[in-house]
Amino acid sequence: MSEWSGVVFVADESGEITEIRATGRGLAALPGGIGEFPRIRLLDLAWNHLTDLPAAIGGLKELTELRLDGNRLRSLPAELADLDTLRALHLDGNRLPTFPPCPPYLESLFLYGNDVSILPPRLGAMTRLRHLSVGGNGLTSVPEVLWRLDGLESLNLAENSLTEVPGEIGGLTRLRMLDLGHNALIDIPSEIGELNLTDYLYLSDNRFTSVPDSLGGLDRLAYLNLTDNRITLLPESLGGLRSLRELRLYGNRLEWLPSSIGDLTELRELHLRGNRLTALPPQIGGLGELRQLDLRDNALGHLPDEIGRLTRLTHLDLRQNRLRSLPAAIADLPALEKLDLRWNKLDGDPEEIHLLRSKGCTVLL
Repeated sequence: MSEWSGVVFVADESGEITEIRATGRGLAALPGGIGEFPRIRLLDLAWNHLTDLPAAIGGLKELTELRLDGNRLRSLPAELADLDTLRALHLDGNRLPTFPPCPPYLESLFLYGNDVSILPPRLGAMTRLRHLSVGGNGLTSVPEVLWRLDGLESLNLAENSLTEVPGEIGGLTRLRMLDLGHNALIDIPSEIGELNLTDYLYLSDNRFTSVPDSLGGLDRLAYLNLTDNRITLLPESLGGLRSLRELRLYGNRLEWLPSSIGDLTELRELHLRGNRLTALPPQIGGLGELRQLDLRDNALGHLPDEIGRLTRLTHLDLRQNRLRSLPAAIADLPALEKLDLRWNKLDGDPEEIHLLRSKGCTVLL
């Protein structure tokens, strides 16, 4: 047992070891005698220096979760596929060049940040998968069988080199979270709007120039990220995203916002930095739950009076615009804590700034 020094063992009521936790112990190899713990359900070997695993790991017939994140693994033993009880396999941040051997009933596979360039057709046999993360690899495409895994609840394909996502993605009807950011996608398939996404949709850092009308059908979505694309306009259907709490659109080419922006009544954060906006629609005043509004680095010449209706706004960033004056209503914002007006050319000494400062708001000029 000296080889297991410093490792945490957890036993059940009968005294059987059911968990072994050896996170960040500097292990270069799995200590011998792993077969002495046949009742293990959790084996946590994350953040060590492992380069391989022994075939004996295939004898852990009650193992349900195996954590191997942050090691130096280049291969896994074929016996891993014999673990019928395994439900979660964590392999993020290793050096695997090929898709690992996986048991048939796996529900969660985390393979982010490896060197896998091809997903094999046998992925389609993993019909119980609920969570799949294969971002940060070298994928240029994915097999058609991926879009038939209709039990998926989360899918991460970010930081690859994908150029296309087919309409078949609309068949993933249980999907709650989807990350397609940091690829080379040109079009957003309209079928994404047919999904039942609730948690988040990441589409940042691609090559999109437009957003399909269908995206407005995601009326349960809480977070949408479309940053660092080439989007020039947004559809009026944007207002259909009625559950949205956070919308990130910075680093695009937007010149105006649709009037339906005011229908996003649950929105807490709106990030529009680095676009080409010259004005805001008066409907912006409908965002009664908004706390943060980032409009830095646009071409705004004025603000609408309706901005005074944002009674929960705490942070307003207006740096690097073309403002010469402020609407009187901005001084009435009761929750405003910080107003950043640097790199504008305001005329004179606006009274609104003095009023805000008298209420404790930090104003930067």
